[in-house]
Amino acid sequence: MTRLPRWARAAYDQLVVRRSALFDIGLAVVTTGVEIGLLFDDGTPVATLPIVVTVLVGSVLLLRRRAPLAVLVAACAGAAVLVPLGYSPGGAPVVVALASLADLRERRVSGIVLVPTALFLLSASISSLPVPIGAWALGSYLQTRRRYTGALEDRAATLEREREQLDEIAAQRERTSIARELHDIVAHSVTVMLIGVRGARDVLPTAPQVAAETLERVEASAEESLAELRRILGLLRTPDNGAGSGVQWRPQPSLAQVAELVSGYRTAGMPVRLELTGEARPLAGGVELSAYRIVEEALTNVLKHTDPTEVTVTLDYGRTRLDVTVEDNGGGGSEPSAGGHGILGMRERAAVAGGSLDAHPTAGGFLVTARLPVEDPP
Repeated sequence: MTRLPRWARAAYDQLVVRRSALFDIGLAVVTTGVEIGLLFDDGTPVATLPIVVTVLVGSVLLLRRRAPLAVLVAACAGAAVLVPLGYSPGGAPVVVALASLADLRERRVSGIVLVPTALFLLSASISSLPVPIGAWALGSYLQTRRRYTGALEDRAATLEREREQLDEIAAQRERTSIARELHDIVAHSVTVMLIGVRGARDVLPTAPQVAAETLERVEASAEESLAELRRILGLLRTPDNGAGSGVQWRPQPSLAQVAELVSGYRTAGMPVRLELTGEARPLAGGVELSAYRIVEEALTNVLKHTDPTEVTVTLDYGRTRLDVTVEDNGGGGSEPSAGGHGILGMRERAAVAGGSLDAHPTAGGFLVTARLPVEDPP
C-alpha cells in the first residue's frame, strides 16, 4: 500500500471503512436473529416486549468498535430484563459483546470483565462457563493476530524506508567516488597539458624540435585522459558496469605506477624525484589506490600553484603503516586550492583507507604527509 498513489490509497481506506460497517451491520442482524430464535425455540409464546428488547440490544452492537465495554453492559442489561419476566435469552449479544471487548481493548481489562460476565450468565442460567470463556479466548486471538499483522506491516514499511535510504546513501557514495575520480583525472591531465603547451610555446622560436616533442607528449596525455573519461562515462551508462558490453576497463593505478607518474611530471618540467624507504611490498588495493591518488593530487597542486626547484616524493614502507610524503620548496604560504577540493579530496582518500593526512606550509614550501595503515608483513 505504501507504493499506491494518494487517490488509490484514499479509495482503499474508504473501502475498508465501508467493509467494516457492512460487517458490523451483518453481525448485528445475525446476532439479533439468533437471539430471537433462542427466545422462542422452547415453545414460548411470541411476545412484543422480548423482541423489542432483543432488537434494541442488537442495535447497540453497531457501536461495539467505539464502546465495547458499554455495549457489553447493555447486552447484559437486556438479558437481565428478560430473565425476571420468565423468558430464556440465549446470550448471543452478550457473547458477541464480550468477544468484541477482548478483541478491541487491553487483555487486562477484558480479563477483569470476563469474571463477572461469566458469573452473570451462569447464575441467570443463560449459558455455562465454557461459552463466555471461549468468546473471550476468540476475541483475544483476533487481537493478537491483528497486532501481529500490524507489526509485520510496520516492519515491512520500515524495511522499505531503510532500503530506500540505503540506496540513496549508496548512490551518493558512488557519485562522490566518481566525482573524485573525475577530479583526479581532469586536474592531473589538464594541468600537465597546460604546462606542456606553455613550455612548447616558450621554446618554439629557438628549439622547434623540443616544442614538437613536448606537444607530442601533450597529445598522448590528452588521448589517455579522454580514454579514461570514456571509461568512466561508460560505467555510468552501463547498468552491469560494462560486463558483456565490450567496454574494456583499465585496472586502477597502484604504487607500482608511482615511478611512472613521477617521471611524467619530471618530463613536464617539474624537478621531482622519488625516494623509497623500507621494504616495498604489495598492499591492499584500496591503500595503493589512495596512496597513488594522493601523490598525483599533491604533485598537481605543486605544478599549478608553485615554481619549486626541488620536489621530493617519499614512500616509507613500515610494518604497520605506509607514510606518503610530498614536499616542495616552492615558497611558503597558505594551502593551495584553499577554495577547491584538492586538499579535501586527499584527506577523503586517506580516510577511506583508514588513515589520516596532514597538509601545511613549511618555511620554504609546502608539505603533504599521509599516514595509511597496512597489514603487518608475515
